[in-house]
Amino acid sequence: EVQLVESGGGLVQAGGSLKLSCVASGFTFNAADIYAIGWFRQAPGKEREGVSCISTSDGKTDYADSVKGRFTTSSDNAKNTVYLQLNSLKPEDTAVYYCAFRNGWCGVMVQMPAMVDNWGQGTQVTVSS
Repeated sequence: EVQLVESGGGLVQAGGSLKLSCVASGFTFNAADIYAIGWFRQAPGKEREGVSCISTSDGKTDYADSVKGRFTTSSDNAKNTVYLQLNSLKPEDTAVYYCAFRNGWCGVMVQMPAMVDNWGQGTQVTVSS
């Protein structure tokens, strides 16, 4: 059973940084198996939107236009963990951030949350102005 546990959220001032972690279990990151780990976010009253995706087999990444140049996703295969580094945070980045798993390539998962197979429980990120 795939399980995803996020951590690292918190309260930060605009312009600040946070690093989120997603520890995955139930499968193993390796070069032979094709898995995608994405980050999505959902602000109050808004739909869940994709932020980033990384393919655990080759490290290829994809980002939403709204976060390109500010957010970076990476993986540590030895720890079965994916990270999301959030820099230059803005108040509009305030949301619950969810880790997501797909059994396959990232593809267009950032644009299509319906492609996600499993979700984490989320971690709150609040950016004050």
